Parts: sequence; structure tokens; C-alpha cells
Amino acid sequence: MKRRTLLACTLATPALAWVPDRSMRLIIPFAPGGTNDIIGRQVAEGMAARMGQNIIVENRGGAGGVLGSDIVAKAAPDGHTLLLGGSGSLVITSFVHRRLPYDPVAGFAPIGMMGSGANLIVCHPSVPATNLRELQAVARAAPRPLTYGSSGVGTTSHAGSAMLALAMGVELEHVPYRGTGPVLTDLVAGRVQLFTNALAPMQQQVESGLLRPLAIAGTARNGASPNVPTTIEAGFGEVQAATWFALFATGGTPPDRIAALHAALNATMADPALRARITEGGVDLETSDSPADFARFYMAERARWGDVVSRARMVAE
Repeated sequence: MKRRTLLACTLATPALAWVPDRSMRLIIPFAPGGTNDIIGRQVAEGMAARMGQNIIVENRGGAGGVLGSDIVAKAAPDGHTLLLGGSGSLVITSFVHRRLPYDPVAGFAPIGMMGSGANLIVCHPSVPATNLRELQAVARAAPRPLTYGSSGVGTTSHAGSAMLALAMGVELEHVPYRGTGPVLTDLVAGRVQLFTNALAPMQQQVESGLLRPLAIAGTARNGASPNVPTTIEAGFGEVQAATWFALFATGGTPPDRIAALHAALNATMADPALRARITEGGVDLETSDSPADFARFYMAERARWGDVVSRARMVAE
């Protein structure tokens, strides 16, 4: 998919071909407190103003995004029920779980991208490592595998850490949670030792020293945390894990409604105030030129992550 970083532009929303006639809802398939929740609530507020209807946000965490996604897949295909989907909750999860209650392609109608961000690899300060090489040495010498938390089985936080373990040639023990918020609670308390996730929800803990950043799993340093080296700089360039966030409707939603939702989404993402709040959290805002353009990107991501899941042998227990 051709993607582009948003440039400053007008906040006016084009006349919509379809206008919702009642309140809408946005399903966020994770517990409150994570990047999905932070972005989703801001986008819902902006789209509601542009579409003239309330958008009620519902957090439905569980099974790495499967529970919340299932609600949208089985909703009426009328554009009133939306999903904040992403690389983990829709793509990776669909390969990790042997059985899903929905079709990950036919069950959803792609609308457009919101943004993406390379994951940050962090550890609890009790882990005697300040970079990935030191972490590799610690993991190899440890009598038992170091533990890493994830926001759910099949999420990018799960896949990113699995990729790291493969690259370092060590065994790490996976501890899944129902969202980023619960992981951070246990990580700060030292009940798990490692986490790979988008920066936004843990930025405060990193800046306060409660968590120690080790590397950015991307090709460039993050402007919100410029002193943290990339995995390429650290000697583990094969570890590339970005979390992206996007909007979907139920599969079979009429094209005119998808087009109206796409127009409202892009206008919302162009709001300078929203842009500032989200980019400060380390997420790069990106939009899709059209729903069809985003659909092509979605299918390409399915091919890429399907290969990663296969190599890492990630399977839901």
C-alpha cells in the first residue's frame, strides 16, 4: 500500500455520501491504557464531530484481539460498528490461533490507516543489561529463561519478543496479558522482566526510570526517545517490529459508507492538535489514499507476518 505521513491540511471534511442515523461504536480489542486505547479514543472523538453522531468506545480485550474483533465481524454490515484493528489484533493473531470465530479477510471491510510506530524493547531495572548484547549475555547465563510480557497471544508485542529471542539465540518465557496496561503494571513491579511494545503507553515509565529502554525495533531512532539505539545499531537488524493502527468496519458494509468513514477518518487525522498528541507518544501518523489502497496493504502485511509466525513457531496454547 502506498502510505504517506500526513501533511498540514484543512480540517474541513468533504460532504459525506452517507451520514449515520444513530450513535456508532468503536470496538478497541484491548484493555484500557495501551496505545490502541490512546489513539482510538482521540480518533473517535474527532470522527464523531465530523459525522454528527456519538461514537461510543468499548474496550473488549482478550485472546490477543480475537474477542473484540469477533464483535465487529458479526455486527450488522451497516457502518455503525467499527474496529480499531492492527498488525497484532487482526494479522498476527489470525495465524497464531488455529481456529478463529470469523474470517480475518472476509469478516472485515478495510477503511484506512491511522498510524504506526516501531516497537521499543524495554526491561525492568533489575535486569543487569543496558543494551541488547548485554541482554543476550544475561539471558544465556540465567539459570531459568527470562520472562517477557505481551498484550496478548498473537500481538506485535508477542511477535516482536519472539523475533528477539530467535535473533539472540536464547529462550525467553512468554507471559500473555489482556492488553498493554496490565503488562505495564506487572513489568514495573518486576513480575515480568521484558516487554516489546509501542512507546506511547510506557513513555512515562521510561522517562521516570521505572523501565529501562534497550532498543527501537526499527530502521530509525524514534524522535520521542532519540537516545535509544535501533536494533540495527545494536547488531540485531533482523528484529523489525512495528505496530500499526487502522480502522475497519464489518465485512459487507456498502462502499458508500466505507468511503464516508474513510473521509471522516482522514480529516480527523489531519487535525494539528490530534497530530501533536499522538506523535509525542512516538507514533507516526499515516493515512491511506483510499480504502482499496489500505486493503492491499492489509493483505501484504498478512503475507509478511504469516512468515514470521511460522518461523517463530508461535501458537496459541
